Amino acid sequence: MPVTLKQVDEARRNIGGAALRTPLVPLNAETACAAVHLKLENLQPIGSFKIRGAANVMARTPRERLARGVLTASAGNMAQGVAFCARRLGIPATVVSPDTAPATKIRAVERLGGRVILAPFAEWWRTFETRTYTGVDATFIHAFDDPDVMAGNGTIALELLEDLPAFDAVVIPWGGGGLSCGIAAVLRALAPAIRIYAAEIETAAPLAASLAAGEPRTVDYTPSFVDGIGSRVVFASMFEHARRLLDGSIVVTLDEAAAAMKLAAERNRIIVEGASACAIAAAISGRAGAGKVVALVSGGNIDLEKFSALLGQVADLPQPSAVT
Repeated sequence: MPVTLKQVDEARRNIGGAALRTPLVPLNAETACAAVHLKLENLQPIGSFKIRGAANVMARTPRERLARGVLTASAGNMAQGVAFCARRLGIPATVVSPDTAPATKIRAVERLGGRVILAPFAEWWRTFETRTYTGVDATFIHAFDDPDVMAGNGTIALELLEDLPAFDAVVIPWGGGGLSCGIAAVLRALAPAIRIYAAEIETAAPLAASLAAGEPRTVDYTPSFVDGIGSRVVFASMFEHARRLLDGSIVVTLDEAAAAMKLAAERNRIIVEGASACAIAAAISGRAGAGKVVALVSGGNIDLEKFSALLGQVADLPQPSAVT
């Protein structure tokens, strides 16, 4: 297991002053095969689950290392988590983001006092691999490939089991894998019968390709409004966790994600970003199976102009066939 229950219990204590216990609510729509529930991590102080992992890893990092300041690579949500926690600790935070990162996430990091360096996608991804960035002398906080980050994310599973003890499946957006694997480690230990699926977008779905091949594979990547997940490759370490812990990856189309985004706004009056919409779309599609299915609403950080434009375009799309 990437993390133990003891580590997750400790993480729960560590993040108490920063992260909220978010609500679990029914999706206000009937589906043909499942009763879908939404875990609303978009209601966190930074609008994303990333605050959990950031708060835990920084709580466990020695003070003398934090005094140098912190560095992370992020498309925007982990960036906000690290900047939020750094401001609470009174230390500087530097973030390397892809030059395609949404403006609303960049502005949020800057409001929190973080310094943002925009880089081409390949250079940004190398920062994950090398855990360094030229010219920045700071302690690196990895967005997903870190047991303390995964333990922080695993606290979500404890809340799910307390709030909905008898659910059948959960669908989790797959970015780097830290959210899926952190949650899955807890569920496999405490409720092994629960089905656990990653959700990916068709324009960048390396996990599905890697699981099908039995080894990490590189796929084509096309930027889209689904910016919180999706890359060309899966880290080898995260792939090993995923193939042991997950039941598969459900890949959704951009149209399905946009329709799920509109459905959540219309029926539950919530703003979800593209990654979250992928989990909702996968849950209502029936591909996660029947019964009580939880869709992990990982965040709600999307430019409002983009959100409005997308919802306007969805007006001409058919409603998801599994939803009434």
